[in-house]
Amino acid sequence: MKTVFRIFVIGLWAVLATVARAQATDEVVLIADHVYLSGTSRLTAEGNVEALRGDIRIQARKIVYDSVANRVTVTGPIRLTQGDSITILASAAELDTDFRNGLIRSARIVMDNRVQLMTRQMKRVDGRFNVMGKTSVTSCKVCDNGQPPLWQIRAKRIVHDEDEQQIYFDNAQFRVLDVPVMVLPKLRLPDPTLDRATGFLIPTIRNNSNIGTGFKLPYFIRLGDHKDLTLTPYPATNAMTLEGRYRQAFRNGRITFNGAVSTDNFGPQEYRGYLFGQGRFELRDDYRLTFNLKTTSDDSYLLDYDYSTLDRLDSDVTLRRSRRDENTRFALLHYESLRAQENNGTLPTLVAVAQSERRYFPQAIGGELRLRYDVQGHYRTSSLGIDSADDDTIVDGRDVAGASASAQWRRIWTVLGGARLGVTGELAADLFHTTDDDALEGTEAGVTPLVAADLRYPMTKVGADGRTYVLEPVAQIAWSGGSDLDIANEESTRIEFDEGNLLSLSRFPAEDRRERGLRAAYGLNWARYAPDGALARLSIAQVFRQDADADFTRSSGLMDQASDFLLAGQWKTTNGFELTARGLFDGSQGINKAAARASWKNQKLRLSTSYIWLGPDLAEDRDTALSEWAVDSKYRMSRHWSGLADWRYDVASGKLAEAGVGLEYRNECVKLDFSVSRRFTSSSTVQPSTSIGFTVALLGFSVRTADKSYDRTCRGNAG
Repeated sequence: MKTVFRIFVIGLWAVLATVARAQATDEVVLIADHVYLSGTSRLTAEGNVEALRGDIRIQARKIVYDSVANRVTVTGPIRLTQGDSITILASAAELDTDFRNGLIRSARIVMDNRVQLMTRQMKRVDGRFNVMGKTSVTSCKVCDNGQPPLWQIRAKRIVHDEDEQQIYFDNAQFRVLDVPVMVLPKLRLPDPTLDRATGFLIPTIRNNSNIGTGFKLPYFIRLGDHKDLTLTPYPATNAMTLEGRYRQAFRNGRITFNGAVSTDNFGPQEYRGYLFGQGRFELRDDYRLTFNLKTTSDDSYLLDYDYSTLDRLDSDVTLRRSRRDENTRFALLHYESLRAQENNGTLPTLVAVAQSERRYFPQAIGGELRLRYDVQGHYRTSSLGIDSADDDTIVDGRDVAGASASAQWRRIWTVLGGARLGVTGELAADLFHTTDDDALEGTEAGVTPLVAADLRYPMTKVGADGRTYVLEPVAQIAWSGGSDLDIANEESTRIEFDEGNLLSLSRFPAEDRRERGLRAAYGLNWARYAPDGALARLSIAQVFRQDADADFTRSSGLMDQASDFLLAGQWKTTNGFELTARGLFDGSQGINKAAARASWKNQKLRLSTSYIWLGPDLAEDRDTALSEWAVDSKYRMSRHWSGLADWRYDVASGKLAEAGVGLEYRNECVKLDFSVSRRFTSSSTVQPSTSIGFTVALLGFSVRTADKSYDRTCRGNAG
């Protein structure tokens, strides 16, 4: 008897969509009020019949197996479930004994907790096809109050091919609130269990003041299990565009390319386009190969078509290995500027880098030994050895190759009841060769010895409220010898002074500049940690040096003998609020640099805002102060409606840079997005533009979500 019912459960499951692959090797548990045999060929189970096999559960009023008639009859109401993926309700079912053909009456099928198919009867054909007549399909909530779903597809005939995981519709109607809005003689949709299938994706209507009104209709092409292509025609009033995306996965990595080709009546040339690509491959011996490609036809194309806000494009091919005691990198980089005031011929557009750092732990002397080498060079396409702009800042064709090597030893002791004393010694050698520069052409080399000592004294306390308080004063004294090389400052033109490099041996970002002479640094770190996750941090620091270093810029805060005061902090609460801020303060001139970011997130609101202020600094090509405020927000007004807003405001000029608003409606089966944005920035190549977008997504088929908070209820279908 057990064998008979095991076969029945497997067969009945095979009748139902997408589950014909069940194996007959698992145990089946049968529960019924009565089980009896009639003769030698007829077995009957009736009264609260329940069969369980793995995560499959079948409930029915009565099941009859007749081996002579070659038939299995199930009397309902019938309910079959497999986990949370498929639920089937039916009134009756009749199957043949090999379970490849059968009939289910008054069936309602729910797949993936979203898509529902309702039909008077469903035929099982050849163990693969489920054929349904006069069927309604929707992913919306269907209630028993007689109200129609928000949208549905009604068809005269539907065929579900569970091997191909496709649903085919004949003579279909797309209905909104039971009103026909579109007739589709033939329609194919993937079933919710299919991840990738060839077909159309969600369309988008867009309006841009330059491009005009356009319509995007993506078409996804499955090229196999590991690669695909998406083509998106984008016809518009003033332009014609074809967008494309290609993806391929390999055994050890993946690649992705995005691009577009356009022709329009407002651009600088007849055909315009862009191509972005990236890839990543895991190689032997822990090496990783990555590439990142960015190129465009002209300076304004990316902004005109809203593909990117980048004004400098960086491309690279990098081979890297990162281990516990090693970090090695080989890279070839290319830079392309889209800024109107920059000339790619006089910029170092091609850069080659080879770097490696290893650490060792010599037992004889203790501590940690780090060996590092760095070889790199950059190339300008110009070969002019002077500054044609006569601004005494950049030589048009200057090319530089450099090599640096260093050996650093560091050891830390615990002293004075918990203080941490660290001692560092380093010897570094630098070699630079300059060409295409009439003033600095030639080779320069130098050696830099360095010694430093630092002291930390962390103190902790746990308060009566369970909060942990940490107070840590830190101090450092350092000296480095050698002399500055007679080379151009090509890489250390932008210096950041923050709590991360307070105790660095050199705060220049590259080896073409090094801090020299005697200097000292101090700081104080305070933190409070609460058991519920709230925290607060505050740091203050300053650097002193025997002689001022003119290679530091004014806005770096390190230019004078006594640096600016560094003040940095973070505040995080349990109600979703977080604030991070950092600033450099000069005792006489006030603020030189400041940045802050705040965010607040709860069930209804997501708000983030950032502010940055940079003082004027000619060394950083900034003759006036730069100040900008940006806001990005989303507010959930009700269960289904959300409002969005974002903007960037140029505080220094008192003008908006960008602004946008949007409105979103979303429930369990549909998502509608409407947005309006305006870009106010302009230059000789870019003009201000306004964009309007509208997108409708039918959720449940190819677009899924695990967020149930948008689902409607059957209590009047309200939220």
